Amino acid sequence: MNKNKPELKIRAYHFAINIIKFTSSFPSKRIYWIIEDQLIRSATSIGANIVEGLGAISRKDLICYFQISLKSANETLFWLGILRDATDINKKQEINIFIQETKELSSILGASLLTLKKKI
Repeated sequence: MNKNKPELKIRAYHFAINIIKFTSSFPSKRIYWIIEDQLIRSATSIGANIVEGLGAISRKDLICYFQISLKSANETLFWLGILRDATDINKKQEINIFIQETKELSSILGASLLTLKKKI
């Protein structure tokens, strides 16, 4: 598990950067400002909490940060779904790629949490 954590951190970092770049092309309408703000907050929170967890001083802290990261991934899925299904953004395929990456990050976090909780 330890050898995958740096990879997880790097994936989450690149994911956040790609979300930021993607949202910079949104139309200048109020609804997109709201979605962009929430999406950037939740997407960047995934990686930020992974980094915090990897620097944790105890297994309990690591679990807490990974749980927050998983919650942020779930929120990111919500905002991506809203963006795809309730707006006129014509980049559905790109959004679906982000959804898939979010699901993969969630799966890794979930598996890590199950492993960490078994060791307590």
